[in-house]
Amino acid sequence: MTGDGASIRFGIWRRVGGNLRGSVVLLNGRREFLEKYGETIGDLQRKEFDVYSFDWRGQGMSKRLLPDRLKGHIKNYDRYLQDLGDFINQIVKPNAVRPIVFLAHSMGAHIALRFMHDHPKVVYKAVLVAPLIDIIPSPYPKWLIEILTRLAVNTGFADAYVPGAKHKNPLQRTFEGNPLTSDPERYRVERIALDDNPDLALGGLTFGWLAATLKSISLLRRPGYVDRIKTPVLIVGAGKDRVVCAGAMKSVCSRMPDCRLRVIEGALHEVLMETDPIRQEFWHEFDMFMKY
Repeated sequence: MTGDGASIRFGIWRRVGGNLRGSVVLLNGRREFLEKYGETIGDLQRKEFDVYSFDWRGQGMSKRLLPDRLKGHIKNYDRYLQDLGDFINQIVKPNAVRPIVFLAHSMGAHIALRFMHDHPKVVYKAVLVAPLIDIIPSPYPKWLIEILTRLAVNTGFADAYVPGAKHKNPLQRTFEGNPLTSDPERYRVERIALDDNPDLALGGLTFGWLAATLKSISLLRRPGYVDRIKTPVLIVGAGKDRVVCAGAMKSVCSRMPDCRLRVIEGALHEVLMETDPIRQEFWHEFDMFMKY
């Protein structure tokens, strides 16, 4: 499917019977995979959408980039964009009922913004959930992280784990204190999938991934960049997000010609994996956005 012959796993879920409003391209975040979004895919089908999705290169069951498959690694976000472009052109466009809508989470939402900037007429609307616009640099200042990351990459350590990441094995995580969801049952969805297929697991990130992310963040924040994204966008932030910077979402949304920002108080980073009341609030915002 890809220009360099890499194996990318994708899925298509068609609504059976009844009306069809269009097609949703579901773009997941770092460490995620198709199995995690079964409930969300079912919700979208009930809302009369077909769903298209895939595992990003380097995670899920798509091609891993390093011998240690637990390392979260990429050399450049251009590779993600090329893979998304290939998926759109080869799988979505030839088969999808229009209009095409993005529903994207975290890292996937970041890539969605860049894709809409480069391809302004492909996507009808986009819903971005807790998008990765900027990192939360705690406990170290961002300028120090950038310097150390650049030094590590330039001295041949791009493939190495960032400090503390080596032991972040998803098979050993517990619900208590997690920064992703306050719903224990939806938290278990990922764990059950990993128990069934440990090859889905992805651990901590490398200096290479972090360097590529910081570079792409700088591009997104460049004056005039998001200003040229004309696609109607709804950004749904999480009021208790400890993974991505909520303030950066507000800044980016204010610069876009057609952007709405809604923050769901009480939600952690994975809004679509949250409690029923939080998910109901999200789907209300989604439905209202899709009406106009």
